[in-house]
Amino acid sequence: MTERIEDYGLIGDCQTAALVSKNGSIDWLCWPRFDSGACFAALLGDAGNGRWSIAPLNAEARTARRYRPNTLILETSFITDEGEATLIDFFALRGDNSHVVRLVAGNRGTVRMRSELIIRFDYGASVPWVQRSDDGALVAISGPNKVVLYTPIPLRGEAMTTVGDFTISAGQTVPFVLMHAPSHLQTPGPIDALEALRDTQTFWEEWTDQHRHKGPYSDPVSRSLVTLKALVYAPTGGMVAAATTSLPEYIGGVRNWDYRICWLRDATFTLLAFMNAGYYDEAQSWRDWLLRAAAGSPSQMQIMYGLAGEKRLTEQEIPWLAGYAGSAPVRIGNAASEQFQIDVFGEVMDALHQARVGTLHDPAEGWDFQRALVNHLENVWSLPDEGIWEVRGGARQFTHSKVMAWVAFDRAIKSAETFGLEGPIDHWRELRAEIHREVCEKAFNPDLGAFTQAYGSDNLDASALLIPAVGFLPSDDARVRGTVEAIERGLMSNGLVLRYNTGGSSDGLPPGEGAFLACSFWLADAYILLGRIDDARELFERLLSLRNDLGLMSEEYDPVGKRLLGNFPQAFSHIAMVNTAHNLERSARPCQQRSGRA
Repeated sequence: MTERIEDYGLIGDCQTAALVSKNGSIDWLCWPRFDSGACFAALLGDAGNGRWSIAPLNAEARTARRYRPNTLILETSFITDEGEATLIDFFALRGDNSHVVRLVAGNRGTVRMRSELIIRFDYGASVPWVQRSDDGALVAISGPNKVVLYTPIPLRGEAMTTVGDFTISAGQTVPFVLMHAPSHLQTPGPIDALEALRDTQTFWEEWTDQHRHKGPYSDPVSRSLVTLKALVYAPTGGMVAAATTSLPEYIGGVRNWDYRICWLRDATFTLLAFMNAGYYDEAQSWRDWLLRAAAGSPSQMQIMYGLAGEKRLTEQEIPWLAGYAGSAPVRIGNAASEQFQIDVFGEVMDALHQARVGTLHDPAEGWDFQRALVNHLENVWSLPDEGIWEVRGGARQFTHSKVMAWVAFDRAIKSAETFGLEGPIDHWRELRAEIHREVCEKAFNPDLGAFTQAYGSDNLDASALLIPAVGFLPSDDARVRGTVEAIERGLMSNGLVLRYNTGGSSDGLPPGEGAFLACSFWLADAYILLGRIDDARELFERLLSLRNDLGLMSEEYDPVGKRLLGNFPQAFSHIAMVNTAHNLERSARPCQQRSGRA
């Protein structure tokens, strides 16, 4: 039986991550980076595609789990009539190599346990050569990859699986350490698992202690910030959109995309989430990654890049994986990286402006790059594009894209005026006014009383909720209020916001996807700007209830099937949650910071 997406927890070392099921199975792990080939890919196939289970032999064991407070250390308790044991899962702090540590601790009585390890490199396709080292460790090698298992438990081979049976008694702790290393290098010795636990716990507790705001939502915000930290690729500062690829937007659907990539679109939201929580090092690293990744000719700027700023993200399908719950195809890479999307120009300009406002270190070349960016945008802003939702049905004149083109020139003007930077401010003002007039004339549908998805369209789009947040129009403008009300009427499914309407289905959902969680947070933000604080709080707390028991969210939610959908955990959802919480808790609200109307 396929585990639900919400049945997984996340562990990671800020360079890669693994998903652990509530039953103690690691079903997804890419090594050594987030975007490397998976050595455990059961999440998108079956056990034969790789996984590592540690669980009681008693299939009737009850389970309970939690994160140790303020950490990314996952504890899963197994309770039987004979006893209770806790599985402690975490990544050790990354040194030269990456280590997954699994400790089985006896709490009461005795519990008979089994470890089943199936290593399959290259997304479940490659069976490794397995042998024993001189010190008794299990070594699995395939191509450039080497995985080494250290444990005192006797192991045996059974049908292409490494099995270890043991009994854990109260007061005992049994360690398992799985290490990744380059196959051409000498195998390093084992690490001390208990020392690694202490060091890892100290790291996360000290990091979460930096969270400077302690409002009524500080606990869920802190959990989301830990999750976001775990999705940052520490060597470069880039943040992956999610730890997974190809988790479907609808069960059995084909919208299964690779999200182990860094989107420019997340730039400003990410920056504000970190800065407002007091994490300036992460904000600085993200801003620096952004500048490096987008550097070069503005005409070649992409909407997404690899962890280190790689540009080539060729999309391909993995035919030997059946897909999560049969949702094929499984894809790696993302062809949307080749799309033309105008909104990213506004996102980059806004993020760099907010970084200056937040007093992040500002390299001199940053403004030169921004000047080049808006010079190029002047020549292309009027063109059709593929839009924020990366449609694959052809370019259109999307409203959000034009609004964000306005943002780009607006932030160029504000940066020049506020920080004394040089530029043709009067010319930028003319362009800003021209874009504003065009959007108001061509994107507003008077019959609907709302801004629509594209010029001349009758379709609504949740991205219009960002119009007041980015400062395009004030929140008290009748067109803003009308847009919010139209979205409430036309884009809501069981109290959650859909991205856009596409004809719909009998259950109110658009074909092929669930309700987009970030959009629902945007509606809560719009309520706040409209003064509907009670509505905002009610919606926000409804959204909090959709997180799994560990406080994690995916991209979407199926309000009919009552389950999470899409890649997991999703940075965009957690970023939106943090910003909405800050909007509800703080007098200086992120939605007003962006608009400049604080």
